[in-house]
Amino acid sequence: MVLKVTALSVLAALPSVIAHGGVLSYLIEGVTYKGWTPYNTPVGQTGIERPWAVYDPILDPMSPQLACNDDGTSGALQLTATVKAGSPITAYWNQVWPHPFGPMLTYLALCPGTTCTGVNANTLSWFKIDQSGLINGTVFNGYWGSGKMIDQNSSWTTTIPATVPSGNYLLRFETIALHSLPAQFYPECAQISITNGGTLAPSASQLVKFPGAYSANDPGLNIDIYSNEAQVTTTYVIPGPPMYGAAVVPPASTTTIKTTTSSGPTQTPGTVAQFGQCGDMILGGDCTNSRSGTGYTGPTGCKSPYTCTVINAFYYQCL
Repeated sequence: MVLKVTALSVLAALPSVIAHGGVLSYLIEGVTYKGWTPYNTPVGQTGIERPWAVYDPILDPMSPQLACNDDGTSGALQLTATVKAGSPITAYWNQVWPHPFGPMLTYLALCPGTTCTGVNANTLSWFKIDQSGLINGTVFNGYWGSGKMIDQNSSWTTTIPATVPSGNYLLRFETIALHSLPAQFYPECAQISITNGGTLAPSASQLVKFPGAYSANDPGLNIDIYSNEAQVTTTYVIPGPPMYGAAVVPPASTTTIKTTTSSGPTQTPGTVAQFGQCGDMILGGDCTNSRSGTGYTGPTGCKSPYTCTVINAFYYQCL
């Protein structure tokens, strides 16, 4: 008997490989660093990325694998890349990333001592340095951070804040896919040594553990993007802690209009929940409710007692 193998049968045999994936390489200060190669033996593999085994997603926000998509340990031949504070780092996912609905997030965790090698990722405290959720449109069919990642050649660039103290860190890129319930988590970690850093340590409220940073009841994780409500909802609560370095806006008196510092958008009582996006800014231009820039056209008023806070030049959040 002759066994006929078709392209469709091959695809059917490899659903997890085709449908999912992770970060496969990094670009740091002009140098490309190869990531881990899943499905291959770990023997002889070396790189700046922590080992991970398969393309399958993590489905439990309390999974012990959530920190770095592994058991938290470093590789036998683990390397570390050096990067100056204030420099961009680009992570590249497998081509073409298949999940355009969901947020992009980037975290750092400072390791004790002189290296991250041998330090378990589950013991570290993490702080968020970058995020992008629902950029515009509705939850049902809008443009998401993960869709932007796909448009950028399945890559995401995060700048290491210039204010981060020098030291040895784990860098955690994550995309969360919301096309199904439960949500699908795809995190990978790289070891970096940050030089020429600043002096601003994250606050206690900005530090989290993995697992522990997310819960299954988080509104940004148990969301049904195909529901009737999602078809008219234009805000999304990005999971996780407040952003590192977020400015705290003092409350305004009842006789004045609250505004953010650093030329933030006009703040009046509104409908945006805590951690929701409430504006953006064109550098050198004015903030209005409708502008080109990042394309944000949603509401700018935060629910009481939250205020619209500058996260970076392109993202304002209710905190």
